Amino acid sequence: MSSPVSLARFAALAFVALSAALSAAEPERTGGPYVPTPQTVVDAMLEVAKVGPNDFVIDLGSGDGRIVLTAAQRYSARGFGVDIDPELVKQSNAEAEKRGLAARVTFREQDVLQAQIGEATVVTLYLLPGMMQQLQAKFAKELKPGTRIVSHDFPFGDWKPDREVSVDVPEKYGTPGQWKSTLFYWVVPARVQGAWQVSAPGLIGQASALTLEQQYQFVQGGVTDKGMRVPLAGGKLEAHRIRFRLTLPGGAYDFSGIVDGDRMGGNAVQGARSVPWTAVKASAAAAR
Repeated sequence: MSSPVSLARFAALAFVALSAALSAAEPERTGGPYVPTPQTVVDAMLEVAKVGPNDFVIDLGSGDGRIVLTAAQRYSARGFGVDIDPELVKQSNAEAEKRGLAARVTFREQDVLQAQIGEATVVTLYLLPGMMQQLQAKFAKELKPGTRIVSHDFPFGDWKPDREVSVDVPEKYGTPGQWKSTLFYWVVPARVQGAWQVSAPGLIGQASALTLEQQYQFVQGGVTDKGMRVPLAGGKLEAHRIRFRLTLPGGAYDFSGIVDGDRMGGNAVQGARSVPWTAVKASAAAAR
């Protein structure tokens, strides 16, 4: 069985080959040639993202608009699509009017790197690896924590997906056959990098130092209490939820909680014992 990496590499080669066959008169497409996403994959992408009526879906490289149109028609979502091809944008807006969806969705002629994406709760993509690399930094900076991202066939660079889903596809690149697509899914994590003051009565002294190092959804660091540093293990973020483990003098405790800006807190659990914990960003604590 092929791995997602080898499948993505094959898909990239097929994408590039198709690009070479396109007419030179077409608009220069920074994200790759226009290749429609099979409707089977569109449905799976929206299901993986759990799109609902409260979502705002942004599709970068929207082509004929089918992802945003399906999200609006099937799930009553709102949103917009961005594409560099003016004819495809015109067709997509016409289709939205035809389906009675123009009040909820629109399509814009724009380079995906220039798109305003801060309103998104869901972002969908079918773009080549080079563009994915460029968008990775844009997403980390501009998207709100909790935003879901689904990419068809191509992952980011060092931002590991939270989930991968394989989809059987009866046709791809205009060719019938036994194809597979891989969907890569991420949830934008809260930002916790830096120094905090943490307290957990009976476990950690009041306002002990908690230092966190963040690599997207993965967290490392440790707590310094009474001159001793305890490293944390298993640090992970999912949107605003954080979890990690600390092995303290009284045993190993699993910490879980919610990040709310420059504050976070929850419970530390060992067996039947549960202790509340809180933390404040050191900069915020100093400003009080």
